[in-house]
Amino acid sequence: MLEIRPTCENCNTSLPNESKDAMICTFECTFCKDCVDTVLYNVCPNCEGGFTKRPTRPSHLLEKYPVSTKVIYKPVDQDTFKELLERLRDTNPRER
Repeated sequence: MLEIRPTCENCNTSLPNESKDAMICTFECTFCKDCVDTVLYNVCPNCEGGFTKRPTRPSHLLEKYPVSTKVIYKPVDQDTFKELLERLRDTNPRER
């Protein structure tokens, strides 16, 4: 089951369950749409995969399956990420 993490890993922007700006990779690394589009260019700095819109947990299930309160805040080191981005930016995530 998805954790539904509460913030962007890069900029720490709040991404509540109902956020339309939450993006995740296949390992649930969570970033805001702005960071995915303007910093990461659809390349996950952790697993090298791409991103998709995070689903919203139905409100009637939140009590039984609450969203995560665990904040993962580790801003992307642009110097380290630059090489990875140059290598993968123009490669379709399904072909990485």
